[in-house]
Amino acid sequence: MGAPMARNIAAAGFETRVWNRTREKAEGHGAAVADTPADAVGAADIVVTMLADGDAVDSVMTEGGALEAMREDALWIQASTVGIAATNRLMELAKQRGVTFMDAPVLGTKKPAEDGALVVLASGPEEARDRAQPIFDAIGSRTMWIGAAGKGTRLKLVVNSWIVDMLGALAETVTLANRLDLSPELFLEAIGGGAMDAPYARIKGDLMMKGEFPPSFPLDLALKDARLVLDAARENGTELNLAAAVTRLLEKASELGHGDEDMAAIYHAAADKS
Repeated sequence: MGAPMARNIAAAGFETRVWNRTREKAEGHGAAVADTPADAVGAADIVVTMLADGDAVDSVMTEGGALEAMREDALWIQASTVGIAATNRLMELAKQRGVTFMDAPVLGTKKPAEDGALVVLASGPEEARDRAQPIFDAIGSRTMWIGAAGKGTRLKLVVNSWIVDMLGALAETVTLANRLDLSPELFLEAIGGGAMDAPYARIKGDLMMKGEFPPSFPLDLALKDARLVLDAARENGTELNLAAAVTRLLEKASELGHGDEDMAAIYHAAADKS
């Protein structure tokens, strides 16, 4: 996700420097490649973090020296999906350093990121909106301004709860159709064009029917996101039984060796007879 986002920011005319733990993954995106996180952010007006999880963001910003290297007038846009606890921790780090923090996770996977068509769930200080909006326009088709920093992450978890539940329901529906000696395509045809239809069902259902799962969004990252949803629910006195069941399917699919495949590979867990 970070690579196409950086490419679109550079294409929008911003002087862009990037860093990745694997340097080769940072090359070829129209941006200068830095040797260290500190080198990447040192003179930047705006710093964007897009990493796998909260620990990765924390490590890059602290142990990697990025936060210390940032200018005091710089804006930190945190776009990774890291959950509530990690977002609060990162907000505190920014406060201690004295830099402005924008919590702005995104909706979308690889293709929307490549197309600059992500939906940005932006939250942060009102006075930083005008600075952040040109970056959001470069990476996304739409920006939702949610309120104070932290609200963006909360909305991302709510949306991810819906995605997780729908993914599990789709995997079991395709499995049931196969068990009843029906083509799952008949299911998609039956709901097509009606109130029950969903483009997501056709996109992920097509992968399940083909049994091919090139990663648009890896299953192990979907599992990480599902666990963040459950953590947020439990910390706020709610049990999400459906999300918990789908999380167990994601765990099983990962244990079966499908963690690097697209999250639609949850189908392997739903279809497994063992």
